[in-house]
Amino acid sequence: MTKKEVAQDIGVSPAAVGQYETGSSKPRPDLLPRLADVLGVPLEFFLAGRPIGKLDTSMAYFRSLRSTSGAQRSRALGFAGQVWELTFALERRVQLPLVNLPGFTGGEVHPGTELPSDAREAAQDLRAYWKLGRGPVKHLVRQLETHGIVVSVPPEADEAASKIDAFATSGLPRPLMVLTRNRADDVYRHRFSAAHELGHLVLHSSSAGDSQQEREADAFAAEFLTPRTSILPFLPRRMDLAQLADLSRTWGVSVKSLIYRCRELGLASDATASRAYQRLNALTGQPGFSPEPVERFPGEQPIMLQRAFELAQKNQGLTIRELAKELAWRAERVQEILGARETRPVLRLVD
Repeated sequence: MTKKEVAQDIGVSPAAVGQYETGSSKPRPDLLPRLADVLGVPLEFFLAGRPIGKLDTSMAYFRSLRSTSGAQRSRALGFAGQVWELTFALERRVQLPLVNLPGFTGGEVHPGTELPSDAREAAQDLRAYWKLGRGPVKHLVRQLETHGIVVSVPPEADEAASKIDAFATSGLPRPLMVLTRNRADDVYRHRFSAAHELGHLVLHSSSAGDSQQEREADAFAAEFLTPRTSILPFLPRRMDLAQLADLSRTWGVSVKSLIYRCRELGLASDATASRAYQRLNALTGQPGFSPEPVERFPGEQPIMLQRAFELAQKNQGLTIRELAKELAWRAERVQEILGARETRPVLRLVD
């Protein structure tokens, strides 16, 4: 909601709502029940002592920065803050995987380890550090979670966060990555976005929001997913889209990114790559060239927070409602972010 919308519903000025947000002034006590109703939160949401994951744009790396408004980024950061609040609540009960990310200041495993500043060298060193071998990286999102990175995909109902392309932040006690399906529900783009954001986390101490950082993150992602020395022997010396489609499925990257890799490694000229992109566009939707929905690939979907809740539920009797009360959220919001389903039978009344 905009400040104007909230202000109209509770009977104050938009400026007053802005002051509530920044903390420069507080709403009158009689306004709080109306504010809670308008925003769809329990009244306890506004009480002191609740953990708050507050981020600003300098603490997050946004892809497609120019195509997103400040309001969209603020909404997305609000979602990321909620993911952290939920993580914090679960981590009080369940030990999550240790943060094992070289260069991350909150790292719990060898926090002093640093990676090279060069994007390609950093990708090579991180693959070696995580013992990923020389071949394709299988189950990338699961790998990220295994090393303590919180990954979340906004629920479809969360339009505000879903409209933003993937982003990550290192401004919280754990590195956090949000992967959206903004442009296409395609596992290859999903994986490249995850590798791109991983590049930001290990290369950049803060977000400058410039094209140089984006290029470095892209270079990191390409080398991390398709290392030069490993992929080069398999790339065709003449542009062959059918062969690239086979490589795409093996390495978990798009045909488009493989065309770019051919040009980048000197196997194709700019003109050849341009013609290949045109041919690829004409083949969109054909067998072997259609988007692969992420839901078909369990290893590319985050499960850490959901598994943590299930473990706390089994061993400590934790319920969704208890967790919601602690966070001062609606129970439905907890379920949305966890990806948990309502297990109670649904009563349906018919005439």
